[in-house]
Amino acid sequence: MPDTPIAGSRYSWSDPASRETLQLIAEGIARIAGFEVVTIGLVRGDDMLQVVAIAGSDEARRDLEDVLIPMERIRADLVHADVWDRLRFVPVERIDPDREDWGWVPDMERLAVEGAWDPYDYLAAPLLDADGALVGILSVDVPTDGRRPDEAQRVLLNVHAEQAERAVVLALERERLAEQVRVSDAARRIVREASSQLSIERVLQDSTVALVEGFRAAGMWLQTIGGPGEETSHLHSSTGPPVPVHPDLVAAVAPMAREAWRRQQVVVLDAGRDLPVPADHSAMISDYLRTIGVASVLFVPLGAGPDCVGHLALTRRPGAPDWTDRETATALDVGHDLGRVILNARTFEREHQLVEELRALDAYKGQLIATVAHELKNPLASVRGHLDLLELAPDLSEESLAWLAAVDRGAQRMGKVVDDLLLLARVGEAGAPLLAQPVDLCRVVTDVVDVVGLAASRKQVALHVDLPEQPVMALGDTDEIDRVCLNLLSNAVKYTREGGQVTVHLGRTGSEAVLTCSDQGIGISAEDQERIGTEFFRSTNPEAVAQSGTGLGLAIVRRIVDRHHGRLEIESELGRGSTFRVRLPAA
Repeated sequence: MPDTPIAGSRYSWSDPASRETLQLIAEGIARIAGFEVVTIGLVRGDDMLQVVAIAGSDEARRDLEDVLIPMERIRADLVHADVWDRLRFVPVERIDPDREDWGWVPDMERLAVEGAWDPYDYLAAPLLDADGALVGILSVDVPTDGRRPDEAQRVLLNVHAEQAERAVVLALERERLAEQVRVSDAARRIVREASSQLSIERVLQDSTVALVEGFRAAGMWLQTIGGPGEETSHLHSSTGPPVPVHPDLVAAVAPMAREAWRRQQVVVLDAGRDLPVPADHSAMISDYLRTIGVASVLFVPLGAGPDCVGHLALTRRPGAPDWTDRETATALDVGHDLGRVILNARTFEREHQLVEELRALDAYKGQLIATVAHELKNPLASVRGHLDLLELAPDLSEESLAWLAAVDRGAQRMGKVVDDLLLLARVGEAGAPLLAQPVDLCRVVTDVVDVVGLAASRKQVALHVDLPEQPVMALGDTDEIDRVCLNLLSNAVKYTREGGQVTVHLGRTGSEAVLTCSDQGIGISAEDQERIGTEFFRSTNPEAVAQSGTGLGLAIVRRIVDRHHGRLEIESELGRGSTFRVRLPAA
């Protein structure tokens, strides 16, 4: 139900071209037909007449232009009119003498002759559209000769009334087309400007101007609500300070929005009429609208699919135009567009929050690993020191020495785990600086091959090293890159069967230094490859499980490579060996 303009208030009409056309017609009628005052009005809804063109009297223009006159008053006068073709004449003798609201009355004296024009006489021509609906009123007043029109004047006025009728129909059609363009443009601007935003505040900020201007609103607010059973509700105003809304009103509006979305219906809330809402909410909403000086609200549910995510409220002040069918239909489309945008923004905010939580958890895990490793390091050093002292005792039996040797092996293995944990924590710390400098990978590979060469010879694993004649320089930390190479070659030798072969190749591709380590070992299944590089992960392959290890070697490799902005590529087939390829920024 549209809001009702207030009688006597002024109605804004922003179509200067149509107003100018109607004004020229009014002036032509005044000049040719011989009347000092001619007005043309447009019917607004079924209730009001807006006077848009006034010729011949500055006083009439000042008092009547854009003023809303109740159609009820005009219809009551026309009941008593004489019908002169298109014209309707109501002599003063047929008007209720006790009437108080006469509207504008010209300041003139009636001639003392028969057939003289009286200031209270009313002569008008109803203007109809093609379907016979009343769309306007042409009125004339104060004939220049001071007499009621004769037959010749009536014929002339009828001709001009027909002309005015066509102009009014065209003006209203032009206004309807302009409205379509206006609201369609508003919808396009909202989709274009708001759909790229990933926060609800930015969505509101970017769409406010388009919504307020496109729908000729005084202001707006947007309330987001949670899903069914959720109590979350947030109110966003188109202006800086938040909208002062009582919590009971906010809670009452959420079910209204969900019901309107279910019905796919836009609701007009008019402070001066019964509201299409539950009775217990009606008085509260009406009081609130009056408090903030709003005559009506276009209540638009927002949602996507079956889910309602909130509502949009567009407001108009007293005396503003009715909400049109075009505006309500477009508003529902906007509700769909904004609903999807808000849903996307919520999804992004949840994902962002989840990422932050994962980062915090990862930082906590790194801190926990570092703390545990530090706490283990000191007592472990004490154990190994006392083992050294015990081994020097002269009266130990062979069996005792064997026990001490077993303890020492366990302590050494635990020491390696502690060192790996400390390194993992250091290279995994987000704020740890990387002191990057040119690193000669040929020298690093040569040193690592010397370290793992003894273990390879014990297993009769052949090491083939393919190094270029020119140095291959990478940009990074020397110790960390050395650890990457050591872990890869050590793993390759460990998981290659006796008599197998490990190949190391070094080269440069474009802006990357490439280190490739291939073996003829037990290989890695496709399922295990997805988890390679995860801390403490050990392969499910029984042959791999039989080998000693902590599951930290490749995790350290991946952390260091990521830290150097490089890439780790893995190619492997179960039972046929593996190839690990490290790509680092070249220096």
